[in-house]
Amino acid sequence: MIAAVAPIWVTARAAGIAALLFASLSVALGVLMSNRSVRARLGGLELRAVHEALALGTLALVAVHGIALAFDPVLKAGVAGVVIPFAGPYRPLATVAGQLAALGLAALGLTYYVRGRIGPARWRKAHRVVPAFWALAVVHGLTVGTDATSVWFLAALAPPVMAAAVLVSDRVVTRLGGAQADAAPASSAMRRRATTRPTTPRTTRTPTATLTSGAERLDRLPPSAT
Repeated sequence: MIAAVAPIWVTARAAGIAALLFASLSVALGVLMSNRSVRARLGGLELRAVHEALALGTLALVAVHGIALAFDPVLKAGVAGVVIPFAGPYRPLATVAGQLAALGLAALGLTYYVRGRIGPARWRKAHRVVPAFWALAVVHGLTVGTDATSVWFLAALAPPVMAAAVLVSDRVVTRLGGAQADAAPASSAMRRRATTRPTTPRTTRTPTATLTSGAERLDRLPPSAT
């Protein structure tokens, strides 16, 4: 029984660990590609090819990981337990984190090949959510993996995971700082317009009627009054 279970279990563990490694490298490289100076020094086409290979490798390893778990005779998750959230019997919350990560990475990763239809701007906006699903994959690996507390596991995954986390955090802070800097001039201009009141020039009114002399008044009286 152990001899029959071991290959499936080892395959699932190895594929899951390798998928998290590939995903971390892919996310880190994707953030680096957003920097123009890095693309100029290292070459945009070469970085894109490596990034694409890592992304596709991640999806392939995730598929192998899921298939191996689906046919694991001890876990007995089945296809539904692997694909459908909360349908699996083992650590539902930690498993759901991995399922959402897999579905999100697959959906967003494959949009690269239809970016011409959805538009480059929409594709880039959707692609910015990839680090969130990668973070779910990290949570899944640290909470449900049987090797999560092993020294070799932490030593192997700590460098790429920490590198990706630092790069993503720096990217988020930079974008938030740029958005605040762009919003500051607009808000100050609105405050100036609100506090500045238009001034209207004062006009001096001059009397339109002129005073008439006493002789003119007498001339206007009727003959009987004189």
